Amino acid sequence: MSRNEVDQSWSKYLVSAAVATLLALMLMVNPSVADQDEELPEELTVDALYSELHPEPVFGETAMELLRELDTKHYSNVVFDERFSGRIFDNFLDALDGSKLYFLEEDIEAFEQHRNDLVNGLRSGNIGPAYEIYNTYVRRVLDRLIWTIEHVENDLQYVDFDTEEYLELDREDAAWASSHDQLDELWRLRIKNSALSLRLTDMEMETVQERLSSRYRNQLNQVSRTNGRDVFQAYLSTVAKTVDPHTNYFSPRDSENFNMGLRGSLQGIGAQLTTEDEFTKVAELIKGGPAEQAGELRAGDRIIGIAQGEDGEMQDVIGLRLDDVVDQIRGEKGSLVRLNVLPAEATSEASAREISIVRDTVELSEQFARAEVIDIEMDEEHYKVGVITLPSFYFDFEAASAGLPNYRSSVRDVKDLLEELKQEDVEAVVMDLRYNGGGSLNEANELVGLFIEGGPTVQIRYSGQRNGFVRSYGDNSSDVSYDGPLAVVVNRASASASEIFAGAIQDYQRGIVLGGQTFGKGTVQEIIPMDYGQVKLTRSKFYRISGASTQHRGVLPDINFPDRYQAIDSMGESNLDGALPWDTVRPVEYNTYFPIRQVLPQLQASHEARAATNPDFIYMNGAVERMKEARSRTRLPLQEEALREQREADRRAAFDANNIRRMMKGQPMEVWEEEDSEDVSEDSVALLEREDDAREEEDEIDPILLESGHILVEIARLLGTPMTASYSSSDSISANL
Repeated sequence: MSRNEVDQSWSKYLVSAAVATLLALMLMVNPSVADQDEELPEELTVDALYSELHPEPVFGETAMELLRELDTKHYSNVVFDERFSGRIFDNFLDALDGSKLYFLEEDIEAFEQHRNDLVNGLRSGNIGPAYEIYNTYVRRVLDRLIWTIEHVENDLQYVDFDTEEYLELDREDAAWASSHDQLDELWRLRIKNSALSLRLTDMEMETVQERLSSRYRNQLNQVSRTNGRDVFQAYLSTVAKTVDPHTNYFSPRDSENFNMGLRGSLQGIGAQLTTEDEFTKVAELIKGGPAEQAGELRAGDRIIGIAQGEDGEMQDVIGLRLDDVVDQIRGEKGSLVRLNVLPAEATSEASAREISIVRDTVELSEQFARAEVIDIEMDEEHYKVGVITLPSFYFDFEAASAGLPNYRSSVRDVKDLLEELKQEDVEAVVMDLRYNGGGSLNEANELVGLFIEGGPTVQIRYSGQRNGFVRSYGDNSSDVSYDGPLAVVVNRASASASEIFAGAIQDYQRGIVLGGQTFGKGTVQEIIPMDYGQVKLTRSKFYRISGASTQHRGVLPDINFPDRYQAIDSMGESNLDGALPWDTVRPVEYNTYFPIRQVLPQLQASHEARAATNPDFIYMNGAVERMKEARSRTRLPLQEEALREQREADRRAAFDANNIRRMMKGQPMEVWEEEDSEDVSEDSVALLEREDDAREEEDEIDPILLESGHILVEIARLLGTPMTASYSSSDSISANL
């Protein structure tokens, strides 16, 4: 199998697991400090801020090359005709203005002349229509932000928060605005919602006005700095994704980020960044990275200035785009960067302090496999169960190709962890693949081999020159690293290579699959270098050894656990535009290990009996239902008292549910306090998504893993090989290896 065959699922839904999301926010390679922030002109007009964007020659040449690659190498026999051109057209508009907040109906009518001719343009290297659309988009965004700033600075003081009004939350199917007046009304309601969110934090209206004015002025500043590369990347990415949702184009800059995801390392300071209002905020420090080791930068701090080396001038970065801030913090190993940092608790820039960090190579340790041992109590006996958490199927192609002995590989790491767990005398193992978005297919294939005595693991169907040829891949070694009771835990965010592993374990009945339905990504992508950047395109489709594709349907668990993604009806491959269909191929011959399916009814009944009285499962099921209810809301009240009551009711429901959980577990109840921080301004879904923070902060063992352990103990008993109680109830163990 080619070392370039990868199946990383970079879906926007896989927030917790997607390495791409992490890498997009990481501080990496390139010390250049370009395009510094400039002051806005005193008179805000579109003409004063707008500069027409034009493609560079290399962009057109790359467009032609991309179309050739898609035409000759993609799994599907894509027909690049007027219909496909229309899909590019619609997808590009949706990517720019999916909520229909900027373009006018007259703009769309003017663009229609390009609907059926975009493919011909790509063939000839003409991407001018994309720039025409994008230039209009930039003008509309500038116009809208200027109107917003004027409204905030002149009219916000007159807003009536007692009037019964609502903000529509989903505008995907709304009509394009026919006039500027319609857009004005849409934005008036949006501004009112932003102001109301700040008011609910007991912020004075004068401060609200200042905050929003600063926010929109910074956004205006950034939009005015849009460049031709932005258009090029957005358009070619749209073209590629129109073929299928996992095909994508990466510019040279984005290519490096993607490749770092597979290597599992980068050069920088080791921090994950996000944007909060006009600030760049430190979301997390990478363990063992330069920033953590220096000890001065902390999660929650805001970076407001950046300087290069000992003598570089400190550049203000408040309001800059996140990628521009990342560019300035990037740098080679051993180079120095100075940051002007506003501590998380500070309310004034007077509290800012300067820190210095020397860049270094940072391993993304949270991406690598890790293990722990948990205590399972059953019938007053205690058992050791090992848990291996695998966030992705990683493999450092470059280091392996260079012959370096210590290259990172998920299979090598898991094999070592299994040996450590056996030294701990564990009697069962849980492979936790929740949020694992995929990675190297070859790694998934070899990982199955750690648990079986050889045999097929996955089938690959190729197209194009191979004319639909199906080939079986498998493990040729009889060596088994672990032969004891095994469970694989998945959820809706487990995708691609995760589904191959879980599906093979399930088909072989080598272990039991627990959790939620997986994502349903059954395609394999290959990275193909181009003269300018690279393309990741779908080259083949994989199938389980039973012959069923994981595409669309994913892997269905043997026993279902609560999964908050159940509340997100847009989650999963089947909800992605252009996703390839589900189908089957002929099964291959394989043997089964344990009659797990025979004992499933008993396991299911026992699980349901435990879950019915388990405080954590009761809480998690309730959280899913509350999240479903919150996500079903189609509009948001803009009357202050109504919104306050709704959010307080959501908070109270979550609070009461958590207190019931605590009471059932014999833990002290928490006391309800009125919220006076900015948390109260978060929407209901955001609040619900953080409901399990309390359990994590108290360092409780994940109830999903505990229940998985109970099921493993029962499997061993039902199959006639009961596990041996390993220690008395007075002992305790929860050791990180």
